[in-house]
Amino acid sequence: MAFIPHPDRRPVLVAGASSGIGAATAEVLAAAGYPVALAARRVEKLQELTDKITAAGGEAVAVPLDITDEGSVAECVAKAQAALGDLEIVVSGAGDLAVGLSYEVSPEDFASQIDIHLVGAHRLYRAVVPGMIERRRGDYVFIGSDVVLHPRPWSSAYVAAKAGIDGLVATAQLELEGTGVRASVIRPGQVLTGMGMDLDQKTTELMLNDWIRHGLARHGNFLEPGHIAQAVTAIVTMPRGAHMRVVEVEAEGALTRDKKPEGEQR
Repeated sequence: MAFIPHPDRRPVLVAGASSGIGAATAEVLAAAGYPVALAARRVEKLQELTDKITAAGGEAVAVPLDITDEGSVAECVAKAQAALGDLEIVVSGAGDLAVGLSYEVSPEDFASQIDIHLVGAHRLYRAVVPGMIERRRGDYVFIGSDVVLHPRPWSSAYVAAKAGIDGLVATAQLELEGTGVRASVIRPGQVLTGMGMDLDQKTTELMLNDWIRHGLARHGNFLEPGHIAQAVTAIVTMPRGAHMRVVEVEAEGALTRDKKPEGEQR
């Protein structure tokens, strides 16, 4: 059976759109002509970005979302679809970062990270994907992390949650095969966002020293949120019949080797 091309209008819901990767993704997709629903807890931040997008000629709406509350997730999806139409694309990136040594972090804090990053992502997935299956098309993009491949000290709960995302996506891809719905995961390296920027100086120093000791901080370059937004765009613009299942994005190391001047002999 031939694949039906993407429709001209593809409404998007971006979870975690108040800052960082989510905000950049919403802006990039809106600039490319996608109607975008921006979802997060900080509604005032969402509205600022929504106003910016609409002022630039894009179509956007701000929708409250608490990813840890099933009722909030259902209401968010309903409001987004009422405003923009059936969701063709969802980018699931809501989350925060709490750090601590694995043997010191409380069970409550550990469980909170799992609830936000893993269970929350599943809440949204479950609320949206059945409709996509019925329409026989759709892209669901999970924002994962390279910590799945390279775990970092002081981040045990976050690592466990993101490893769970990889497991969820791998299973979903098997279950969705033949439905017309594509599930993808992006594994970014270190991204310069507000996440983790509220840590105290001592904790940050101890954590970074451990990362260096284990070879996890090979250079000082960080990704920008826009880099991940470009990866999302590449996934969702892939024509029907192909599927970008896993995308890894890492910061390029700074140039450290001098280029030999033209004509110079060594």
